Amino acid sequence: MQISTRRNDKATIFDLSGDMDFANSPVVRDSVLREIRENRSPRVLVNLSRVRYMDSSGVASLVEGLKASRDLGSRFILVGLSTSTRDVLQLSRLIKVFEVYDSEEQAMAS
Repeated sequence: MQISTRRNDKATIFDLSGDMDFANSPVVRDSVLREIRENRSPRVLVNLSRVRYMDSSGVASLVEGLKASRDLGSRFILVGLSTSTRDVLQLSRLIKVFEVYDSEEQAMAS
């Protein structure tokens, strides 16, 4: 799993690449939670377009990020869901819980 972080005046964007599974999801969770709690970005975008595979621990990390952002009044947005990540979120019935956009541009314009 590779994680890169970009910041602008409106948001923090996490670009994830690789598999978001039991072995890698703690790193993602820690990075996202640290950003939400320490920097209090008003909008956190998680770009999943290059995530090939996500299991239940990956979903749990995203749910933790969503909860932390809601607790602080910021927005937690998923962008660029691949077919496999969208399928996992639909099967777990969490797709409607998250704010989801096809592209970063759409998320930033919302």
